Amino acid sequence: MDNTQSRKETLVFGLDIGTRSIVGVVGYMERNRFKVIAMAEQKHETRAMLDGQIHDIYKVGDTIRKVKNSLENQLGRELSEVCIAAAGRVLKTINSSAEYEFEEETRVTQEHIYSLNLLAVENAHNKINEKEDKARFYCVGNTPIRYQLNGYDINNLEGHKASKISVELIATFLPEEVVDGLYEAVEYAGLNVESLTLEPIAAMNIAIPEQYRLLNIGLVDVGAGTSDICLTKDGCIIAYGMIPCAGDEITECIAKTYLVDFNTAEKIKMSASSKKKGLVTFKDIMGITQKVDALEIRNAAADVVDAMAKDVAEKIIELNGGKPVNAVFVVGGGGKIPGYTERVADCLGIPHQRVAVRGEEVLTSVDFQVDNFKKDSLYVTPVGICTNYYTQKNNFVFVTVNKERIKLYDTSNLTVVDAVMQIGFPNEKLFPRRGAEINFTVNGKSRLVRGSAGEGAVVTLNGRPANLHTPIEQNDIIVVTESTVGEPASITIGQLEEFNSQITFIVNDKTIVCPRFAYVNGELKSEFYDINDGDKIRMENFYTVAQLFEFLDLDYKTLNVTVNNEPADKNTKVYENFTVRTSSLEEYNENIMASEKLQEAEEVDDSSSEEPVKQPVNITIIVNGQRVVLSGKTNYIVVDLFQFYPFDLTMVRGNLVFLHNGNDADYSSPLNDGDVIELRWEDK
Repeated sequence: MDNTQSRKETLVFGLDIGTRSIVGVVGYMERNRFKVIAMAEQKHETRAMLDGQIHDIYKVGDTIRKVKNSLENQLGRELSEVCIAAAGRVLKTINSSAEYEFEEETRVTQEHIYSLNLLAVENAHNKINEKEDKARFYCVGNTPIRYQLNGYDINNLEGHKASKISVELIATFLPEEVVDGLYEAVEYAGLNVESLTLEPIAAMNIAIPEQYRLLNIGLVDVGAGTSDICLTKDGCIIAYGMIPCAGDEITECIAKTYLVDFNTAEKIKMSASSKKKGLVTFKDIMGITQKVDALEIRNAAADVVDAMAKDVAEKIIELNGGKPVNAVFVVGGGGKIPGYTERVADCLGIPHQRVAVRGEEVLTSVDFQVDNFKKDSLYVTPVGICTNYYTQKNNFVFVTVNKERIKLYDTSNLTVVDAVMQIGFPNEKLFPRRGAEINFTVNGKSRLVRGSAGEGAVVTLNGRPANLHTPIEQNDIIVVTESTVGEPASITIGQLEEFNSQITFIVNDKTIVCPRFAYVNGELKSEFYDINDGDKIRMENFYTVAQLFEFLDLDYKTLNVTVNNEPADKNTKVYENFTVRTSSLEEYNENIMASEKLQEAEEVDDSSSEEPVKQPVNITIIVNGQRVVLSGKTNYIVVDLFQFYPFDLTMVRGNLVFLHNGNDADYSSPLNDGDVIELRWEDK
């Protein structure tokens, strides 16, 4: 009594609400050992629970109260707080994945990893909502299985540079009605829930210590209504599962075979399980006393045991990726029937000694200070519920988000984002959103200009500024204002790099630098034009004669124009470094007339000596290190080389480098035998 009173604040009350009975355990932790100082067990008077599910809340509540009263009598004090566990039958597990691609290579932070996991959990929420229609589920945890960095597996993303990151995880959910049923039954018995866990996790805490979880091991908790399964590998729990087949199936088989009620069949099962040989005595519903050998009873239930073992083995293989685990630990009263572990081993294809009932062996770190008690696998789960309190003090937390009151499973590290997700707040409205982007093309190549980023969601917690990762507690008031959209993208023609490049022409031996022309969807536009989504922009690499003279503020109609010594009209295209020469029409006509008179004089003067007619000559020049032969003319100028050397001036690929004997070339300069030409495009 004195010891109990002195530890009033440290006692933990765990309650295993099973299909056939309710077991209560009270104890405390001391030097890494759990001390049990009170225990009580009470069977349900009716079948108020089936397959791990509460069917009659108030009858279950009455049974809980009886267990509570028994423990209070042993302790001499009242109990008000209790730790409970939900059965594995109601657990939903979803394998989910998510990936995030950065706009540019980025160093991964914890914030990125958190957001990535959040996306995967949100995907899991969507999956379970699609499957379950209107049912509401609470996410009670998630376990990352694998991370990837740029498509390759990696253990830890933080600190690495990445273009794309992804995650695969297991998200676990509980349906709302199951949680509410458990809470209501417990509260009806005069208790408050201090911590809620899952039965497979509670059993795992005791049956498979942390150091064993590196191995691929299965735990099967065989109760009355369900067989809960949990698998470990590489140091963590990798899967949960359940089959709705357990000890009650055997009891029902015995009841039908020997014509007895359910409670009598349960006693027969327990007697036949505890003794290898000998008679089991009972009365059937006709009042006739029967004496049946224990072996015969076990044989009568053999088909049911085989079916149970087969279902469990198949579920383990399914959860383990299509292959058996290395070993299986069995806990719970339903797994003690002789032959069960051997059949599980056979169905898994592993040695019999690798499937075993764990009871006294796994309770070595637990001290029972209770009279007339024997360590048994039946008590693994209730003790695990108590010890789970110290490692994962979970419960449901009530908070208000944007005036909506919600209930969250307390994972001991709840943050604002967990609450926001619960109300279905869109994930994209939590983080800054960019304004509309502009997609367009320049000379056939796609361009993209992104809008500016908006502001992230504004969060207040109890009236004070907070963020998505701020921890939350019971009865907190959260207000979230959705993120804003940034300004839409904008860009003008004048901001394009191509527009700011220039074209150089040689006009009457003077260098003229001109801006480029921009055509948008076929129409000429100025540098101030605002580019729209879908625009097709063409930046020309030439001027027409008309455009050039308009830029020079000259009237080409009054001039005679040649381009590279060839007659030109207003539509002639003038490319980079082309030579343009002009003369007035009057000068041009005078030159023509003088030429004609000279020709007439030469024809009349028959007596004068005629100069010999010049014959076409060939010359050889060096162009970019190659010998090029020009033929067909008596004299050559620089521009003539383009008739004999392939070089496309219409496809501009940068700045033109054009040298004649080491100096800047003039298209009209004489070209002589042996001259050296250097001709190429140079990046801007």
